[in-house]
Amino acid sequence: QVQLVESGGGLVQAGGSLRLSCAASVRAFSTYGMGWFRQAPGKEREFVAAISWTGTNTYYADSVKGRFTISRNNAKNTLYLQMSNLKPEDTAVYYCAADLWRTTPGKYAYWGQGTQVTVSS
Repeated sequence: QVQLVESGGGLVQAGGSLRLSCAASVRAFSTYGMGWFRQAPGKEREFVAAISWTGTNTYYADSVKGRFTISRNNAKNTLYLQMSNLKPEDTAVYYCAADLWRTTPGKYAYWGQGTQVTVSS
């Protein structure tokens, strides 16, 4: 059983920064590829960023490339998303996801409940 709990969301002005965290309750966190997704009101959930189970490969949506950084700390069973230069269009509920041995973005088996990020203009 994999449990994922996101935190770090909130209200921030455009141009500001936030760091999201995703705490994973799972054995062998280091064997899971991880991802961040988001869903804005009235829109479908979309891919934001992913990191392979090895931690050596990262992937980003074009809309966040150069502004967001995904990372992981296997000793703390935690996934991060550092978000900088935030824009109002980044407003969404952000979800973390996990999948065993995943190396590239794809279908994730486990999902958190999400954390709200609101960027004011």
